[in-house]
Amino acid sequence: MKHLTILVFLFLILTSCNKELSFENETFEKESTIPCKSDCPKIKIEVPIAKNIPIVADSINKKVFSVIKEIVYFGEDKVKVNDYKTLTTSFISSYEEMHKKFPTETFGWEGKIKGNVEFNSDQILNIKIDHYTFTGGAHGYQGFRSLLFNPKTGKTIFSDQIFKNEKEFKAFAEKEFRAKYHIPTKANINATGLMFENDKFQVPQNIFYTEDGLLLYYNSYEAASYADGPKELLFPYEKVSKYLKYK
Repeated sequence: MKHLTILVFLFLILTSCNKELSFENETFEKESTIPCKSDCPKIKIEVPIAKNIPIVADSINKKVFSVIKEIVYFGEDKVKVNDYKTLTTSFISSYEEMHKKFPTETFGWEGKIKGNVEFNSDQILNIKIDHYTFTGGAHGYQGFRSLLFNPKTGKTIFSDQIFKNEKEFKAFAEKEFRAKYHIPTKANINATGLMFENDKFQVPQNIFYTEDGLLLYYNSYEAASYADGPKELLFPYEKVSKYLKYK
């Protein structure tokens, strides 16, 4: 019996090794049942689900879900929300609870999440999350999230881990940023109205590997006001390869 268990285990390992990681898009939607004439509250989540290699896929799927949950969840008991169906339900439930308390002040809640595999190579997997949420106020919030993974293990690669020397890359990126957005070399980085914290240039939280090159993407409020919109820098790989661990 012991030998049989070992053989089955080895078979499963060999079988999984022959498979390739793949993705299948799935969609989850929910609308409020409260009658409305226009701007009816709704949420739609389109997300790539990793498949074929269980341990790797599970790691990736859990991370993607946790990030999307962070974006759209408004409840108090996070433990009960453990899949996309309960997540969409909780978003609408939060609206309906708020509507009962403030029926004339709540309208038009919306959540729109679309994920896609932006880049996939032997060294790095990049999933892009395009998100928009509106839960009242003057305007909604739209942004992008970049999730980087080791495609062999499914483990998250944090943005500061992609550089051989982050300090050197940061100095290079600041020169390029100043040139693109016409900020004098010796002037404060916020001299033209930007909003970098502590008046110091920072590499953005979201860095994308794309077919065209390495993209540094600053969402609204990260480097500039909402009115000024997002800022970005795209570097051809040949220009930044010397700074990168993953190519």
